[in-house]
Formats: sequence, C-alpha cells, structure tokens
Amino acid sequence: MRASALSPSTKNSASAENLPYALPDLVCFAHLHWDFVWQRPQHLLSRFAQHGRVFYVEEAFYHADDLIEPHMEVKERQNGVNVLVVHLPARLRGQDDAADQAQEKVLTSYFREQHIEKYIFWYYTPMALGKSRSFQPILTVYDCMDELAAFKFAPPALREREQELFKKAALVFTGGHTLYEAKSQQHNDAHPFPSSIDKAHFAQARQPQPDPADQAGIAHPRVGFFGVVDERLDIELLRQLADAHPEWQFVIIGPVVKIDPATLPRQQNVHYLGGKDYQELPSYLSGWDVATLLFADNESTKFISPTKTPEYLAAGRPVVSTPIRDVVRPYGELNLVQIAATADEFGQAIEKALIQTQDADWRQRTDDYLATISWDQTWEQMVQLMQQKLTPAASKPHTAALS
Repeated sequence: MRASALSPSTKNSASAENLPYALPDLVCFAHLHWDFVWQRPQHLLSRFAQHGRVFYVEEAFYHADDLIEPHMEVKERQNGVNVLVVHLPARLRGQDDAADQAQEKVLTSYFREQHIEKYIFWYYTPMALGKSRSFQPILTVYDCMDELAAFKFAPPALREREQELFKKAALVFTGGHTLYEAKSQQHNDAHPFPSSIDKAHFAQARQPQPDPADQAGIAHPRVGFFGVVDERLDIELLRQLADAHPEWQFVIIGPVVKIDPATLPRQQNVHYLGGKDYQELPSYLSGWDVATLLFADNESTKFISPTKTPEYLAAGRPVVSTPIRDVVRPYGELNLVQIAATADEFGQAIEKALIQTQDADWRQRTDDYLATISWDQTWEQMVQLMQQKLTPAASKPHTAALS
C-alpha cells in the first residue's frame, strides 16, 4: 500500500481550517518511509503541513560504495511535507556512532540553510536520538504508535533510548489504549490516541466500484485483508482457513516484509495481490464480502491498535478479528466486529459475517460509532495539547518522565 502521489482529502477539512493554530516548524523523526504505507504519520503530518513547515526525517540511505560524502536529499510530498533523507557512504554502515554524527552534521547544515530556528521535535522512533539529541527544540513529542521493541529485528538499544526519550518528551501520545496503559506508567503526561479514520475516503467502497484488474477474476465469496504482511500476520490461521473453506477466496493485499515469502500459504484460494496505493483501497474493499484482521497472538501484536479496523467498517465491510485487545475494546464489546480465537471460530464468524450486510441495526450502530472519530479530531486534540505546553506558564522545564 504505497502512498499515492495524491493525498487523501485533507485540504478542504473545515475543522482543520478553523482550528486556531500557533505552532512553529515541526521536525519529525521516523523509522517508516513516507512512501511505504499511508498510515498514522502521513494522516497527521499532512494536516500539520497545511499550517506550517513540516520536515519528515527518514532513516539514512547507505550507498554501496564510498564515492559520495554525506549529504541531504529533499523530496516534497503531500501538502508540502519535506521528506529528508541523509545519504551516507558504505564505510559508515554498521558504525552507528559515526553514522549518527554524520547525520547530525548534515541536519545542522540543513537547519541553518532553511532557517529552522524555532521548532518542535516529533519522534516515532527513539533510535533517532542518536542524530538529534544535541538540538534544542522548544517542545518534544513522542508519538508512540507501536511497541517497536517487540518487533522483529528491533535494535537492542531501543528500550534504553526510549527511556531517554521519555525524559526529553513533554508529551507522549500512544497509538492505542493498551499501549497507553503501558506508557502512562513511564511518563506522567501520556495521552491515548487510537487509530482513527478518513471516513469519506473509505466510504467510497459502499458504492459500486470498478473491480481492479488483478481482483476481477477472483470468485466470490471474497475474504480480504490489507496491511503489511509481516510477523504479525497469523500465517497458520490463514492456512487452516484456506484448507477448511476452499469455497472462499482469501485476498491478501500488502507488501511482504521481514518474513520469508516462501512461508506463506499457497493454496489455490489464497491470492497475494501485493502493495496498493491508499487511493486504490476503496475499489478493492468494495469487491470483498468480509474483511479480516488475521493477527497472530505474539509479542509484536500485544500493543497494536489496527488502523484498518475502522477503515474496514467505514467501507461497509463486516469484520472478523483475532482477539487483539484494542479491537476487542471497543469494537468487539460494542458488537461491531466479531472476535474469534481459533480457526474453527474464525470460520464460523465469517459465515455469520457473510450475511451481516443485511443487518440494518449493525450498520446503524457502526455508523454511530464511526461518527465519533476522525483523523481531524485526533489532530486537533494533539495540537491543543501542544499549544498548551507552549504557553508562557508551561515553558518552565518539565519533569514528565516517571522515576
């Protein structure tokens, strides 16, 4: 699900336009490539960029040789977001301290050239402290969207760096309530901001859409999943479902990362369509009969709050999920999403979901809940908290990290 060259519709957001906004430049340090998957960082930062300068610092790009010197690449993206990539020679690969110093030097020069003098630092990865801790932001925010230390190939130093970031951050935002329960024990100004929704974008799937060419030949019923295909996907569950229900077609959309593609189930009724543009997703969803969250029960999924949950519902698709805590609360408890722990239970839930679109009460309750959330509301609430921190009364040194 690569980001499209066209951004989602944020330009005409009335709430974004009307919000009293007084924030300086925002510099974001991220572990995710801007052009990889359109998700939380893109939703939020494209909104910030409507009101001021936003600089999105990706991880460094290492060349295969030593023919270049460290330098900055700048790419302009949605709403004027400036994506920054420091290019480094091969000799610095694996030399973390030297690589951080080189990146810090390039960033310092870029800040000077662009007159970035009064700025907020917004972190998605604590590992970025290595190249940024010498700077003096007027406010530091840690938007903790995942428990990164639990992910495959996580850097060993990540937990230690996170503790350092807690001491620097005036505000900690979390990507879900389960994550909030963990991080609020470590920082006394943490706030839960679960995955939200661009309802208008995904609601397009409720109307007939042209079936994309690579999906058009797949029979119905179609049981779909979109997202990054990695260690969080329950491969064995997918395999068991495909074996038990050859009459269903399983459509999997998303890039395969960090796992060997050879380990994925390869039954004839499992179809891997690869990564798709964010703009294309409604047309795929429109052709599904049921949407799923096929997440495994492991360390990497303990704290996740899947953005796709409200996106599926906004598209009008019935949803079946494994018992991820931030799906059970609130979606399962409100009986908006069916929860199933085993392959047998999951199959039974899909059977029910196949006729759920005829349930007017479910659809109304779903829409009533979705009306209470949006990325605009999330962004506005974040801005208000940040502006409160930047008032003169709040400008004294903070002691946010818990001892």
